[in-house]
Amino acid sequence: MEGLPERVTIYEVGPRDGLQNEKTIVPVADKAEFVVRLADAGLRTIETTSFVHPKWVPQLADAEDLLDVLPRSPSARYPALVPNERGLDRALANGVTEIAVFASATESFARRNLNRTVEESLAMFAPVIERALADGLWVRAYVSMACGDPWEGEVPIDRVVSVASRLAELGCSQISLGDTIGVGTPGQVTTLIEAMVAAGVGTERLAVHFHDTYGQALANTLAALRAGVTTVDASAGGIGGCPYAESATGNLATEDLVWMLHGLGIETGVDLDKLVATSRWMAGRLGRPSPSRVVQALSPADDGEKASTGTSTGAST
Repeated sequence: MEGLPERVTIYEVGPRDGLQNEKTIVPVADKAEFVVRLADAGLRTIETTSFVHPKWVPQLADAEDLLDVLPRSPSARYPALVPNERGLDRALANGVTEIAVFASATESFARRNLNRTVEESLAMFAPVIERALADGLWVRAYVSMACGDPWEGEVPIDRVVSVASRLAELGCSQISLGDTIGVGTPGQVTTLIEAMVAAGVGTERLAVHFHDTYGQALANTLAALRAGVTTVDASAGGIGGCPYAESATGNLATEDLVWMLHGLGIETGVDLDKLVATSRWMAGRLGRPSPSRVVQALSPADDGEKASTGTSTGAST
């Protein structure tokens, strides 16, 4: 297809956004193995953990312990999420060199997720970003509820652009536009990206983060790629959600994304066989099947044969 990039960077969020909603605490050793397996499968940006208060996200209370035992590949990046200056202090003390902050395009979600208004949350992030940049860190920002909000309904595009532009002005190198509850459609995504570019935030600074509530995640991703975006967030096995928005279902599965990209002739650097094996392994740890369609299709059927007639390479068609 014309108008598509030759290569896409996958920003893997499984270890953080994928696991954060799990009620059963995953042991540190399993989290470390999960990250190592993802890196071995070819993923080069893996958001590993979050320095939020343990009270709010108990699953990620072991951030320091995880980073202490995690073997790190020199070819991979391991950003972590930070909510405030205290979180930044913890990240810096543990050798983190890349961070992400998380804002909301709506007042309702800002109150529920950060216990602040949108303006108050941006004021909270300003010193975090300033200090991080002064220490040489790379900074990303998430903008949640970019396509819709469960309490407010459809979110005006100019509101999303306003919040995202403010974060870009603060110095964030990358802005990830998040369809937190998965209500976006390709036309909406295209219009949003065009509005971001018109506001001076080019596609080289944008990423997209889709949830698959209405089955639109891959279609929305394709629309974003055609609009010029080349960084896509995804979660191995499609695990994840949002603890503060119950209508948010799983993230776009990394395997489903890779299958589509490879079929379009787009390079990812990801070994799909290894990635599927990793997600099947984590599904076993979580005690339930992976929701990823590709993981299901490429997993052994009861008779030992592949459940799909296709190959497991995700090669170009």
